[in-house]
Amino acid sequence: MVLGLWCAIGLGGLVAYHAAQLPPINQLTVPKRPPNIAILAADGSLLANRGETGGRTITIGEVPPYLPKAFVAIEDKRFYDHFGIDPVGLARAMVNNLRRSGGVQGGSTLTQQLAKNLFLTQERTAARKIQEAILALWLERTYSKDQILELYLNRVYFGSGAYGVEAAAQRYFNKSARSVTIAEAAMLAGLVQAPSRLAPNRNPEAAEKRAQLVIAAMADQGLISQASAKTALVAPAEASERVGAGSVNYAADYVMDVLDDFIGAVEGDVTVLTTIDPKLQASAETILVEALNAQGAKQGVGQGAVVSMTPDGAIRALIGGRDYTKSQFNRATAAKRQPGSSFKPFVYLTALEQGLTPDTIRDDSPVTIKGWTPENNSRTYRGPVTLQTAFAHSLNTIAVKLNQEVTPREAVRTAQRLGISSALQANPSLALGTSEVTPVELTTAYATFANGGQAVLPYVIREVKSLSGKVIYARKGTGFGAVVQPQTLAMMNSMFHEVMVSGTGSKANIAGWEVGGKSGTTQDFRDAWFVGFTARLVTSVWLGNDDNSTMKRVFGSGLPADIWARYMRAAHAGMQPAPLPGGLWHGAPKSIFDGGAPVAGGRPPANTQTADSDRAWIPPAPQEKNFLERLFGG
Repeated sequence: MVLGLWCAIGLGGLVAYHAAQLPPINQLTVPKRPPNIAILAADGSLLANRGETGGRTITIGEVPPYLPKAFVAIEDKRFYDHFGIDPVGLARAMVNNLRRSGGVQGGSTLTQQLAKNLFLTQERTAARKIQEAILALWLERTYSKDQILELYLNRVYFGSGAYGVEAAAQRYFNKSARSVTIAEAAMLAGLVQAPSRLAPNRNPEAAEKRAQLVIAAMADQGLISQASAKTALVAPAEASERVGAGSVNYAADYVMDVLDDFIGAVEGDVTVLTTIDPKLQASAETILVEALNAQGAKQGVGQGAVVSMTPDGAIRALIGGRDYTKSQFNRATAAKRQPGSSFKPFVYLTALEQGLTPDTIRDDSPVTIKGWTPENNSRTYRGPVTLQTAFAHSLNTIAVKLNQEVTPREAVRTAQRLGISSALQANPSLALGTSEVTPVELTTAYATFANGGQAVLPYVIREVKSLSGKVIYARKGTGFGAVVQPQTLAMMNSMFHEVMVSGTGSKANIAGWEVGGKSGTTQDFRDAWFVGFTARLVTSVWLGNDDNSTMKRVFGSGLPADIWARYMRAAHAGMQPAPLPGGLWHGAPKSIFDGGAPVAGGRPPANTQTADSDRAWIPPAPQEKNFLERLFGG
């Protein structure tokens, strides 16, 4: 008796000592769960979860009744009968451990496991077990059984970065915990014993054997019927295979990059509704990856990016690389590459705004500027040609001469006005796209040609809501207004369209649609682009190598145009063809030219009288504010 008394006193002292190491009970609070950001596609389907947990908080009322019962059956069948510590279960575990040679059975309740997850480390010491028991008693006194079970389901670790049953269901079965079957619920419940060893995507056989034990326990305890148990055993759960290159993660990463600009710090679970079209995203990924798998090694191409948006700037597909699992660098938004000839439209637009027209004649001949002698890709010269012909066939000499004529500084201002925010060097080589830009920037600038001349900001977020459904952010119109005059836009559209009809983009045309586009190839074949648009979509394709090494003569009019055409034709399937906003320019009436021939300068002869409807020369547009001036004022 004396020995027993001293043991009780000693145990009490030990408990009191370790209790003193904890915060005062009246100050204990359950730590806030790290917030989850659920990123949804435009149709409401889940694209990805971001945050430390991998999934949002879910309530017991949202999930099938058999899901929480599965955890009770296998982890703590007396959960609703004990007070946080289960002496019966503890005694049973001790007896079983003594009978087994080397086998260890735990006696922790669900409440104790939750206490460990919330407040303590994973170390296996007597001190931790004593503190775990104290905290379990506090939890039982503070919360109801269902609240404790709900906390457990949302905090327990399931492996593969998934904390909580919702994250685990998405990770392993590609569905919400609200939709899991009995077999899947059993597999999730069995997983928490050893998440790494029992993960169904890594060890399906062990996961299935453990799930069978859970199903049997549920049936034995009357938590499910024998018929349901038999059905679950006959049709076991299987982890869903992840298909594709995971490109939705590039879009999700971009969402996270810009999210705090709209809502600041994330304090709780939020849902972000994006503009991403999952069908277009999957199509762009498939087409890019298939093309690189088939041609990449042969043509020396290692990487690619695709950006597709509606003419108002809503991003519908964003592919930042060949395979997200191998490289998370987002080439669509962060890689600055030389655009080559796909930059020429800004030079031509500047020339049109200064009074030239697509019928203006310029001489395709050798040119030298301070020792620099650019050449056409063909190494030949055509002599006098119209600007429309020069644009369609991407003649470098004409672009360089026009750049000098309008001045590189004005060409820079034009590009900035349309949405290029990267630093541009106002030098003679600017016309050939030697200043670096990102695919998102270039696509945004081309959107102005596709929407009737309106400036746009690219956007991927439509709305952000809290878990309770409160709208935290909702996108409204930008209201930047026109940055290209209608007559000038019609001329540019005509030249873009000619590229697709008879120029470098002729193999990428879309039957029945008015299409505009421009290819781009940089020096030594380090970058290859194709950027084009209809009244419905604006899409850019970039190919190259991360180390900036040369490709094997990959022109923008080759593989990038092929990828662009496959994607855009699929994207427009079933759509009603629509003309380009602003229309096409159909050339100047012969009456205003000398003898019906084009005038070298593109302007009507002096004293020529024409009606407004017959004007071939469009006077310079009023000086527009550039894109950054419109965005920030000034």
